[in-house]
Amino acid sequence: MPRYDEIGYWSEVKLDIISKYASAYSTIMNKQKSIQSYLYIDAFAGAGVHIKKQTLEFIKGSPLNALAISPAFPEFHFIDLDGDKVDKLRQTVGDRRDVLFHKGDCNEVLLVEVFPRCRYEDYRRALCLLDPYGLNVNWEVLEKAGEMRSVEIFYNFMIMDANMNVFWRSPDKVQTSQVARMDAVWGDHSWHEVAYKKTPGLFRDMEEKTTNEAVINAFRDRIRKVAGFEYVPEPMPMRNSKGSVIYYLFFASPNRTGAKIVKDIFDNYRN
Repeated sequence: MPRYDEIGYWSEVKLDIISKYASAYSTIMNKQKSIQSYLYIDAFAGAGVHIKKQTLEFIKGSPLNALAISPAFPEFHFIDLDGDKVDKLRQTVGDRRDVLFHKGDCNEVLLVEVFPRCRYEDYRRALCLLDPYGLNVNWEVLEKAGEMRSVEIFYNFMIMDANMNVFWRSPDKVQTSQVARMDAVWGDHSWHEVAYKKTPGLFRDMEEKTTNEAVINAFRDRIRKVAGFEYVPEPMPMRNSKGSVIYYLFFASPNRTGAKIVKDIFDNYRN
């Protein structure tokens, strides 16, 4: 039996944002006569339902929301590392030719099995949700998606995980394994120059921790300039019940129209 994730208000906001855009995306793609097919990809699909913290009631997760969109996506790919959750989702969805389930690490599954199905030159497109539980998405995934020019992504940068495990006030005390994890997410070690600034000390320069905003702005620039996504609206900070930012919801696209729609959705919730 899979363990269902408990979610709060901001996670419900995220689900609403993604559903709104996925509906607009499918409507637009459905009218494009040149497009052969388009995919909905959920790289951390889970069991398909969540538990609402305030009431303990079940609510639909992103896979079930996506399956209810009209016009329907021609093809769905649901991925999760937890095999029990994949089995539960498969049981809930049932056998459908348009739905493919993948048990495994999305960093491998996306690059090897799923992204090759939505190549630009094949007139195929995709909307990909990267909604990890921590710093679990390797930079290669973002870079490949940007290079393909056929994939739009929602991506959660887990700033709370980074602050708890990597961005310490004393960087020399951070575990080597955590540094390696951040390197994998960022694509190299240049995050260190972003997360810390040097200030003159009595005997040597001191490293002082910078702000969440400095890190997020640098990552946004990296998605544009290194991964090659032309349009990356200002990300949406998602908070816990105490008001602390847990993660930033990014959207990245090669398409001006998609970015404008998402910016309007983000601004609506921001306000």
